[in-house]
Amino acid sequence: MARYTGPKNRIARRFGANIFGRARNPLLHKPNPPGMHGAKRKKKSDYGVQLEEQQKLKAVYGLIPHSQLVRYYKEAVRSKGNTPALFIERLECRLDNMVYRMKLAPTIFAAQQLVSHGHILVNGKKVDRRSFFVRPGMTVSIKPKSQQVPIVKQSLENAAIATPEYVALDAGKFSAQLLVSPAIDQIPHPLPLNVPLICEFLAHTN
Repeated sequence: MARYTGPKNRIARRFGANIFGRARNPLLHKPNPPGMHGAKRKKKSDYGVQLEEQQKLKAVYGLIPHSQLVRYYKEAVRSKGNTPALFIERLECRLDNMVYRMKLAPTIFAAQQLVSHGHILVNGKKVDRRSFFVRPGMTVSIKPKSQQVPIVKQSLENAAIATPEYVALDAGKFSAQLLVSPAIDQIPHPLPLNVPLICEFLAHTN
């Protein structure tokens, strides 16, 4: 799957949040949104509001493609239960995102690279597919030969990064377990997301 390589700080400034968890906050020196008139914006239409919510969601989960969002939405619709909750669970439980939530990587993009480069094990077996769905009870860990990778050690030692309550971290073993399926109100998103509105948008545009 293609990886986004464009200007990430510009996206963070647009939404007014350090979305990607970078140590150097992109909002420190340029608090306004990008563009000549970034601080002055016209009122958005309903479509514009829905589109922006979707773009925020894509950014939070590592700028994944629209096609991936559509697939997760359709899977959630086909399943029994609350569609927005099931939709966000599929995004939250992607392997690359779990590596990030489990403090095995400092940013979602670093997590994507660790997975793609084969540094990650799930229940002891190598998995290099970023979209792999991590289920409750599964253990995600760093390969023994990869445990000295600097970004992994720095992330685990960073006391400023906390793990969510649905994750059990064993830093000494470079591993963590997903305890339960994450609920929307448990997920530490860096900015507010209107998940039902995003689902409504996806329902009408696909």
